[in-house]
Amino acid sequence: MPNTFCQIYIHLVFAVKFRQSLITASLREELEKYISGIIRNEKQKMLAIYCMPDHCHIFVSMTPDKAIADIVRIIKSNSSKWINERMFFKHRFEWQNGYGAFSYSQSQMPSVVNYILNQEQHHRVKNFKDEYINLLNRFAIDYDEKYLFAEPE
Repeated sequence: MPNTFCQIYIHLVFAVKFRQSLITASLREELEKYISGIIRNEKQKMLAIYCMPDHCHIFVSMTPDKAIADIVRIIKSNSSKWINERMFFKHRFEWQNGYGAFSYSQSQMPSVVNYILNQEQHHRVKNFKDEYINLLNRFAIDYDEKYLFAEPE
């Protein structure tokens, strides 16, 4: 779009279904590359990514012509299909329904990138559920805790 100027930085967070620790170190590297390719193909700019065993953090600079929900849907559907086609697991891999999306300013960009790239160290002291609830509270997002994560039946 001519004469349209935007700066949209979004931190995306979503979990493996039932918060299972399925993303191994070897899968993590391949998965991060694959998701980065998805984002590039969607004409968005990857700023940082780190997939923990049970969840994924992505920091992306977005264009105004794409909806956050569409980008997340494409990332989750394409990456789970990719994982399942390569049969990394005996059972079907799925991402949890839903996601968190948190916006930041350009001045916050370095600290968000640092936060995402240092997930391993961060999670030595805080689990994913506590981290996610902390993000929701910090951004003043209303939620009902019983609907945050699906539990195994």
